[in-house]
Amino acid sequence: MLETTAPPIAAPDLTDLAMRQVDNVIRERLSSRVALIDQISRYIIGAGGKRIRPRLVLLFSEALGFDGPERLELAAVVEFIHTATLLHDDVVDESALRRGRPTANAMFGNAASVLVGDFLYSRAFQMMVSVNHMRVLDVLADATNVIAEGEVLQLMNMHDPDLSVADYLKVIRFKTAKLFEASARLGAVLAGASAEVEEACAGYGRALGTAFQIVDDLLDYEGDSLELGKNVGDDLREGKPTLPLLLAMERASTSERALMRRAIEQGEEKGLSDILAIVRRTGALDATREAARLETDHACGLLQALPDSRARRALLELSVRAVHRSS
Repeated sequence: MLETTAPPIAAPDLTDLAMRQVDNVIRERLSSRVALIDQISRYIIGAGGKRIRPRLVLLFSEALGFDGPERLELAAVVEFIHTATLLHDDVVDESALRRGRPTANAMFGNAASVLVGDFLYSRAFQMMVSVNHMRVLDVLADATNVIAEGEVLQLMNMHDPDLSVADYLKVIRFKTAKLFEASARLGAVLAGASAEVEEACAGYGRALGTAFQIVDDLLDYEGDSLELGKNVGDDLREGKPTLPLLLAMERASTSERALMRRAIEQGEEKGLSDILAIVRRTGALDATREAARLETDHACGLLQALPDSRARRALLELSVRAVHRSS
């Protein structure tokens, strides 16, 4: 098993040059003859972000010896797909803040945000076709379909206090982890890796994406609004039963469970401070972070399918930071 107990560290810099090239591709491909599309696309992309999914494409490509320009195009593709899901998510969730700035729907309206999200999806498919690789199309078409299923599953689970942990994790695997999985798999596909190595890469991405979303859900209860760039407690206000709340309900008293059930069902702010206190007191936050750590331990074990390299070490570091991050 690869060592996974290192403390949080700075982002790996191997891909800095390639990421700058990816950013150039993003800027070029965002161009549209419709001014509003340009304006909203650049607003949401310009908000920044961790760019983890593009980094996975680049790091797995490098780890397996592929340095062709296709990796830059596909790194931009996965960022476009991710950005499109954010635009649609914020409309569905009626979110007003993301990454410390007003969401696109808050700035430009729901209709414009949904339609520009559609533009980003369609532009992503134009770009992936240009790579002229049927397996790439297969991977990304499957990913976008599963992500859409995850969005619907999450909608169905809203305001359901009886949601099981297994069903919660299913939504994460579909909605978030699937694009991490696809990004990692693309590097292996471009490099012509064996089926065994490709599956190990995909498994790493799936586990990392799961851990990443679990920590996101954790931070909604223990994070700082200024650092997170969103309001703490938003998931509860929206009636989302995430892992910290599900674990707290298992450990809480009867009256505390009743309070949490009512909050999920009604998506109300009333009692938010009491619920935050219950989640913290029951140890649900520590248990949630431990669940994320187990996922990244699994991810790190899968990296043994790759030859030792700077890229593999960067992937190991990436998994460690996924658990220890605070934003």
